[in-house]
Amino acid sequence: MSEQTILIADDDQQIRELLALYFLKEGFKVEEAADGAQAILKVQQTQPNMVILDIMMPVLDGMEVCRQIRKISRVPIIMLTARDEDDDRIMGLEEGADDYITKPFNPREVVARVKAVLRRVPDSTFVSADKLKFSNLEINIAEYTVTTSGKIIDLTAKEMELLWYLASHPGRVYSREQLLESIWGYTYYGDTRTVDTHIKRIRHKIGAKESSPWDIKTVWGVGYKFEVKQ
Repeated sequence: MSEQTILIADDDQQIRELLALYFLKEGFKVEEAADGAQAILKVQQTQPNMVILDIMMPVLDGMEVCRQIRKISRVPIIMLTARDEDDDRIMGLEEGADDYITKPFNPREVVARVKAVLRRVPDSTFVSADKLKFSNLEINIAEYTVTTSGKIIDLTAKEMELLWYLASHPGRVYSREQLLESIWGYTYYGDTRTVDTHIKRIRHKIGAKESSPWDIKTVWGVGYKFEVKQ
């Protein structure tokens, strides 16, 4: 495989050096950041294929860094933290993280998780600008903005990613389980009602309805699809 870059953002130098050692042995290129602000700068400068992000960091915490990264890129993010509480894990995933690992950890498990996420994400390259345009609808995943009839719509990170995923494949039907795995990741401890709730909110916010030139349609007994009407 071509050399892929891993950004390790953690204020603990020993953890950075330990993980770097294992990733270098596996053929990855490694970049490091010791605080949140440096992590965002490194993402912009090096455009990594994966970010390992500690939550408890100086300057900017991992949650805020995750939010800022998601404004400019879909690069996969694995949150790394000493906390082991459901609220923290869920918050990280809701902000756009792809996986969550609790300290203390086995470095080999971290490498295995990174490889699993990179396999699951079809295009793990850095994304600086991506737009989908339909009649009176523009979805910009790079800026995490949705515009309908010239008006910017306020979507959460997961609503944005779910809409982008469906609209990237118009007409294709996805089951709730597929959407859970693709958008929330295999470590998300939720049920299919999570998808239903997000779809309902998206449709309301973007004004999707039967008379629209596009819609998110429910395929009963299967799941959902983004439909562009002729």
